[in-house]
Amino acid sequence: MTHWFEGPLAAFDTETTGVDVEEDRIVSAALVVQDCAGGRPRVTRWLIDPGIPVPAAATAVHGLTDEHLQRNGRWPAPVMAEVARSLAEQCATGRPLVVMNAPFDLTLLDRELKRHRASSLGQYLEHVPLCVLDPRVLDKHLDRYRKGRRTLTDLCDLYGVALEGAHDASADALASLELVRAVGRRFTSRLERLSPAELHTLQAVWHAAQARGLQTWFAKNGTPETVDTAWPLRPRPEVAAAA
Repeated sequence: MTHWFEGPLAAFDTETTGVDVEEDRIVSAALVVQDCAGGRPRVTRWLIDPGIPVPAAATAVHGLTDEHLQRNGRWPAPVMAEVARSLAEQCATGRPLVVMNAPFDLTLLDRELKRHRASSLGQYLEHVPLCVLDPRVLDKHLDRYRKGRRTLTDLCDLYGVALEGAHDASADALASLELVRAVGRRFTSRLERLSPAELHTLQAVWHAAQARGLQTWFAKNGTPETVDTAWPLRPRPEVAAAA
């Protein structure tokens, strides 16, 4: 029997101007699709001219300069629609979508759709079931007492996954996809009876608990900080305020 983590998966990743999902912009994105473990990945890449300067700190991470993006990037409005449609197409096939730290990438895409299309990610996914697998949430729940960081690089090292060209959207997406497969293999006994759809629901619960735990840790260490419990997509501020 083939387990779900050996079957079809897609993965999504972005590179950005910063880490503020409400204000920062996407400068590159990638969607990687693989029909089975070990299969040849199909990669779609997007390069975007964000229309604002890229901070030096962001360029130092992903290497994308203003000059390069202005020369080679596309205007954001059509790209964001293409990206959202591509994610919806994968969801429509029933293929789980791997997104490392999903509340960042998916929320930022949603805000870009609002900014450039007066739309939302939810509108594109209105008639398709969203099924996200977040290797960060999975690892943190399945191996919760392990010390150390849980960045993509750290997790790839831990699970023996190759990450070539870190901070390139396509490289990070492919590594995230392989990481979910590796997590599945390591914790087969705990995951094999759960469907990706069931895991999607459970991850929302696990992430909320993880966020509350982190918030408590911050408070105990004298650095109070609010940690968003929403997963895989954070509500827009005006919606959250009205709730």
